[in-house]
Formats: sequence, C-alpha cells, structure tokens
Amino acid sequence: MAQKDKARIHIGIGGWTFEPWRGPFYPDGLAQKRELEYASSKLTSIEINGTYYGSQKPESFAKWHDETPEDFIFALKASRFATNRKVLAEGGASIEKFVTSGITELKKKLGPINWQFMGTKKFDPDDFEGFLKLLPDSHDGIKLRHAVEVRHDSFKVPEFIDLARSYNVAVITSADGEYPQIADLTAPFAYLRIMGTKEGEKLGYAKKTLDSWATRAKALAKGEVPDGLETASKKPGRKGPGDVFLYVISGHKVANPAAAMALIERVS
Repeated sequence: MAQKDKARIHIGIGGWTFEPWRGPFYPDGLAQKRELEYASSKLTSIEINGTYYGSQKPESFAKWHDETPEDFIFALKASRFATNRKVLAEGGASIEKFVTSGITELKKKLGPINWQFMGTKKFDPDDFEGFLKLLPDSHDGIKLRHAVEVRHDSFKVPEFIDLARSYNVAVITSADGEYPQIADLTAPFAYLRIMGTKEGEKLGYAKKTLDSWATRAKALAKGEVPDGLETASKKPGRKGPGDVFLYVISGHKVANPAAAMALIERVS
C-alpha cells in the first residue's frame, strides 16, 4: 500500500507451496509451477521459508524475481545454521554463505531477512552483539535489511531493545501465538508474524480482529507503536514513517491466504 508518507505496508503468507491451498486459495486446475505467479497477484509479499532449511540456487531467486509483479517483495528466513548454535559470534561463515548464496538475484524485490532463533536461546548481551556485528549492511550493491525473531522471555528487556536499535536491526513482533511479544520499533521498518487464524473463521480471523490488525499496521507505518501490542522498553522508538511487513503464519494455515487478502483490502 502506497501512502502519502511513502511508507508501504506489505502483507502476505509464509511460502506458497502448500497442498491444502489448492482449491481454497489456488484455482482448481492451476499448474503447480504457476502458484507463485498466482499468489503474488493476490498478495503483496511472501516470506520464503525454504531458505531456513537449506541453500537455494541463484537461478531460483532470479526465477522468483521474474515471476512476480514489479512491486512485489520477498522476505527471507535466513539459514538455521547461522542462528541455531551455542556461540552466535561463531556463525560468520554460515552468515556469509547465506548472504552470498544468490539472494541478491531478487534485486529490489529483496525485503528483510528474518534471523530466527530457537525458543531455547536465551539473551546474552555479549553473545548477541557478537552476532549482530556479523550482519553485513549490503551485498552486491544491494542494501540488506535485517530482523531478528527471538522466542525466549529473557529477550524482553530494555537492554535487548537498545542493542537492536544500535545496529538498526528490527525485532520481529510475534502475535496471537505462544511466543513472547516484543513490538518495540528498533529499525526503519516493522516486521510482524501473526499466528492466530482459526478453523471455522472464513477469513481466518473475525472481522473485528482483522480491522484491529489493519489499524495497527497503519499506525506502525507512521512510526507509532499501536495500542494492544507489548513492548520491552519505555524509550521511544524511531520517529516518522517506515515500511511494514506483516505475515499471516501458522494457526489454521488453510485460511492464511484469505486472512492476508482481507488485511490487504483493509489497508488499501
């Protein structure tokens, strides 16, 4: 969504290959090789999950770039080999391997990178700063935007927020699920993963809840932390507009595309 302040709200789902979406989301008879093309015509962003589990070929990133609309954006889950380790500062080789794997073939469609941590990973300031120092600002002339998804309550402290802000790294807001919620604005963009779609709801969420999430996304695009979201610090975050990336993840996964499309309609 283009706004007067030039911030944009990008909304989508995790991945595009999921057999139960054939029928409820993808039209009957649609060739599997055209599913990304179709999904990107209905959504404004997709978070690629396959990059978390293993390397993708540069040709794949180039193909995804070419199959999607000009203003489409991909978020990428970074390699688990960089984040699932005891000493994060020792992940430099894995970070470099991921960054140089061909992700910049997405060109201007490359959105934020989600560095996701296991729920057992606790906050150690020195350890975590060692990791943040390894994240490159750019590659192949393309600016990289980094976000961290932490899943342990020990991260819900002002010290963590200050650290993320000092490195211009976004803290991903988890909502409607089991993980701790941290909605502090620590970077020039906001990144949310909402996980509460339910079976029996045609659009995944009740209409009032969708209205609420749309309102929150608009507030975040203005640089405001909306009511109803939890923060770890009382210090104000960034001021002014910034892009928002919101993904409907997990929950009743069959309904996630419907929820994302309903949110896109509400913020347009």
